[in-house]
Amino acid sequence: MDTKWKNRIKIIVWLVLFAFGISGVISALINENDYYQRSYFKTSQFQVKLDNLTQYIHAFEISYQSKEEMKEAITVSEDEIENQRYQYGNLTDQIRDIELQYQSRIDEAKANKNQNIADIYIRERDQKIEEISKNFESDENIKKSIIEEKEENIEEYFKELEIYRDEYENYQEAFVYYLKNTETDQIYTNLSTKDRKLVDQNINEENMYYIQSYPTKKQGYLEMKEEPVVTGYEDFIELQRTNSNALYEGKIGVSKDAPHTNRIMLDYHSYDNLRIVFWIYTIAGIIALGASVIIGKRIGIIPKIAPSEWQSKYNKIPFDVALLLQVIFVITSIALIDNVSYIYFNIVIDDILINLLFLTLFIGLTMIQAIYLYTRIKMMPNEKGVWQNTIIGRVLNGIRNFFVSLVNTFRNVFLNRRVGTQVFLILIIVFLFGILTALIFIDEDFLALYIPSILIIGVPLFILIIKRTGYFNQILSNAAALAKGEFKPDLNIIGKSVFAKLAGDINQMKSGVKTSQNAQAKSERLKTELITNVSHDLRTPLTSIITYSELLKNPELSEDERNAYIEIIDRKSKRLKVLIDDLFEASKMASGAIELTKAKVDIVQLLQQSLAEYNETMEDSQVQFRVSNPEHPVYAFVDGQKLWRVFDNIIGNIMKYSLANTRAYINVIEENHQVRITFKNISKYELSEDIDELFERFKRGDESRHTDGSGLGLAIAKSIIDLHEGTLDIGVDGDLFKVTVILSLLDN
Repeated sequence: MDTKWKNRIKIIVWLVLFAFGISGVISALINENDYYQRSYFKTSQFQVKLDNLTQYIHAFEISYQSKEEMKEAITVSEDEIENQRYQYGNLTDQIRDIELQYQSRIDEAKANKNQNIADIYIRERDQKIEEISKNFESDENIKKSIIEEKEENIEEYFKELEIYRDEYENYQEAFVYYLKNTETDQIYTNLSTKDRKLVDQNINEENMYYIQSYPTKKQGYLEMKEEPVVTGYEDFIELQRTNSNALYEGKIGVSKDAPHTNRIMLDYHSYDNLRIVFWIYTIAGIIALGASVIIGKRIGIIPKIAPSEWQSKYNKIPFDVALLLQVIFVITSIALIDNVSYIYFNIVIDDILINLLFLTLFIGLTMIQAIYLYTRIKMMPNEKGVWQNTIIGRVLNGIRNFFVSLVNTFRNVFLNRRVGTQVFLILIIVFLFGILTALIFIDEDFLALYIPSILIIGVPLFILIIKRTGYFNQILSNAAALAKGEFKPDLNIIGKSVFAKLAGDINQMKSGVKTSQNAQAKSERLKTELITNVSHDLRTPLTSIITYSELLKNPELSEDERNAYIEIIDRKSKRLKVLIDDLFEASKMASGAIELTKAKVDIVQLLQQSLAEYNETMEDSQVQFRVSNPEHPVYAFVDGQKLWRVFDNIIGNIMKYSLANTRAYINVIEENHQVRITFKNISKYELSEDIDELFERFKRGDESRHTDGSGLGLAIAKSIIDLHEGTLDIGVDGDLFKVTVILSLLDN
C-alpha cells in the first residue's frame, strides 16, 4: 500500500515539475523578446506608445481643425445630390413605399377604432411625402439635408475624438517633444519655448530618461502616421489633412519630472521587476524541465502514467474522436501556459497555485493520450476496420448506403419501362435547358438557340408536365379521400397512360358503394342541420298557425274575427313556406349537391336587373341608393340565376335592416382581373362585433326577430359565391354594414 502511494506521489511531483518547466520555457518563447531588452525604452511596448504619441500629435495639433472650421469647409457635389435624391428610387417609388409603410398601421388603428392614432399616422405619412416631393422640386432642400447630415457626423466625430483627449494629456505628462516641419518650418512642441537652444537645455540626458532625436542614421526623419485616431469618419478627416506627407525633425523625450502615477511611468518603473520575474521564471522552468526529464528516465515515468492495460479501452474510442480530443487538450494546455505566465508576472500566489494545478492536470491528460495515440497509430497497419469505425467513416458509409439506396430506387423507376423512360427523358431535357440557360450568361449568341428550343420543346413539355402533374394530384386526392371513406367525383380517364389505368382502377374500387354512402351521408347531414337550425324559426309560425286554428273552432266567433284569424294563418303559412324553401336550398348548398350552369354574364347588367326588382320598394322606403359602376360591360363566367339570388338577398337585407333616412352605396370596381362589388348601408339594429356570426344559418341583424326573412340569406349567398370560387366578406364598423363580393373576370 505504501509503495502505491509513493509511486503516485512521484508521478504527481514529476507532472508538477514537467508542467512548470514547460510553461516556463514556452513563456520565454512567446513574450516577443521584450524582457530580453535591458531597457524598457527598447521594448515593443514602448515603441507602441511612441507611435501613439506621434499619432495624437498629428490628430490634435498638426492636422487639427476646429468644429466650426470643418463645418465651414463642407461642400456638396452634384453626385451627392443625385445619390441622395434617388437612393430609394424615383419620386413615384418613394411615395408608394411611404404609403405602403403607413397603410397597415392606419388600417390597424382604424380597425381598433382608434381614429386619433390613425390621424397621427396620416399626418406623419403626408409630412414625409411632402419632404420627399420637395427633394425633387429643388436641389436646395437636398443640399441642406446633406449638409445637416455631414454636420451631425462632424459632431459625432468630435465627441469620439474627445474620448482620446485624456489619453493624449496623459502622454503629454510623460513625453516632452519638439518637432519641426521640414517643409513649412512649423514647430510643434509642449515646451514653453520654441527657441532651439533653450529646447536643447530642456531635452538632455540630465532631464530625460529617454531621448529620441530626428533625423538619425537608422531612422532618418520622423514621418507622422496618417491613420485616424477615430475610425469611421475618414471622409471628414480628409478636410483637415494638411502636409500629410511632410517630414519632421526634432526630439522626443521621456521626462524625469513626469508624475510617478502616470501610466507610462508605471510601466517604466515596473519593467525591471517584471524582467527579473521573467528570468527567474524562465530559468526555474528550464531547471524544472531538465529535472523532470532526468527523474522521468530514472523512475520509468511513461509506463506509470499510461499503463498498458488501459490501451485496449482507449482503442475503443473512434480514432477521429481521439485525434480531436488530443487537439483540444493541446490547445487548452497552451492557453493555460499563457495564462500561468501572465499570473506569474503579476505575482498572485493563490492564482499561481490554482492555475498550476489545472495546467498539471491538462498536461498530464495530454501526455497520457499522446502515449496511447502514438501506440495506436503504430498498431494501425495490423488492425482492420479502424477507419470504418470512426465517425467520419460512419458518415461516409452512410453516404455510400444512401447512394446504394438511390441506385436501387433508380432500378425501381424502370420496373415500368415506359414510365421510367419518360421520366428519364424529361430529366435530360430539363438538365440540357439548365446548361443552355447558363451558357446564355457566358455568350449571348446562345440566345438564338435558346428561344426556339423553349418554344418548340420547352413550352409543350412544360404543359405536358403540368397536365400530368395535375392529373396525378387528382388521382392522389381521390385515393386519399377513398382511404378516409370519402368519395369525390369519378376521375376522368384520359388516354392510355399508367395514370389513366390507375384512375380507372380507383373509379372501379369506389363505384360499388359510392351511391349508397353518399345518400346516407347526405341524409344524416340534412337531418342534423334540420334538427339544429330549424327548431326555433319553424316553431314561431307553426305555433301561431296552431293557436289561431284552435280559435277558429269557436262557433261564437264573429265573421270579422274569423277573417282576421284566417289572414294571420295565411301569413304565417307563407312565412313557414319561405323558411322551409330557404332551409332546403341552404342544405343543398352546404352538401354540394347543387350544380352551376355557368355562362358569360355582364355583372353590371345583372346588378341593374336585381335593383329593378326593388324599384317600387325603393321609392316607398326612406333609404336612398347610390350606385356606381363602369359604363362598359363587365363579364364573368358565372351562373346568372344563382348570382342574381346573391344580389337579391343582399339588396333585400339592405331594404329590411337599413336605418331610415340614410343612404346605401353599391360600387362595382374592376381590379387585378377581378370584379369587386361592394354594398354599404347603416344598420337600424346594433350589430355584433363577431362578423362570422352573421354567416351562421338563421342569424339575423334583428335579434328580436320582428322582421321578415329566414336568416339564411347571407349563408346562401356565401355558399353560392364559394361555389364560384370567389369570396364574400362582411365588414362591420359601428353601425356601418359592408358586404364585399369578389369574382374573377372573364379573360377577353
